[in-house]
Amino acid sequence: MTSKHIVRAYDEELASLGNRIASMGGHAERMVEQSVAALINADAALARKVIADDAILDEGQRWIDDRAILLIARRQPMADDLREIIGTIRIAADLERVGDLGKSIAKRVVAVSDARQPIQLFRGLEALATLALTQLKQVLDVYASRSVEAISFMRDRDEEIDAMYTSLFRELLTYMMEDPRNISPCTHLLFCAKNIERIGDHATNIAETVYYVVTGEQLPPERPKEDKSHRVVLSADGDKA
Repeated sequence: MTSKHIVRAYDEELASLGNRIASMGGHAERMVEQSVAALINADAALARKVIADDAILDEGQRWIDDRAILLIARRQPMADDLREIIGTIRIAADLERVGDLGKSIAKRVVAVSDARQPIQLFRGLEALATLALTQLKQVLDVYASRSVEAISFMRDRDEEIDAMYTSLFRELLTYMMEDPRNISPCTHLLFCAKNIERIGDHATNIAETVYYVVTGEQLPPERPKEDKSHRVVLSADGDKA
């Protein structure tokens, strides 16, 4: 009876880590959704809420780190269990960074609101955020279900996010060249767009971690994770290279 009780308690401890990851994932999604909504609608109050809510993700990561280290010390897990625990540490770190990126977007709401830009720029940011959030939601579903067969689409989705970010980068540069008054707000929007693109990268990191947790193997490095904005050059007349 004692050994069964110990095993059951161990399973519950492992499950508590997974439950905390699920909670952090939902919170990170909401932070990004709300930060983009605050940016589009010039909602300073919502932006302040997002900034304050980041503390919840910070606390979640600390909780997982503490519990995971304690679990390793007490249970001395091996193989699948050890990968599971290390995986939660890595995923928690990625989710905490997603929260930081959402908070960074929220911090720029007031600066962008002072000089409203064309609506199509905000639509571009909204579309980029929709792609990144869809990827994040799907990878969290994969984590919950352990359906690693669905992971291959993550890299394709990340390429789509990179391509959309590069297009938005070009568009923002064009607006800055057309009117110097656009430089300050468009620079803030560039940072926001880059933050959203990085959220897609963190979702891909989580997918790779889940694959390792489930299979014990690393996903092959099929492609570099990068956008193409470093190749964008605008001539003096605004032509894109």
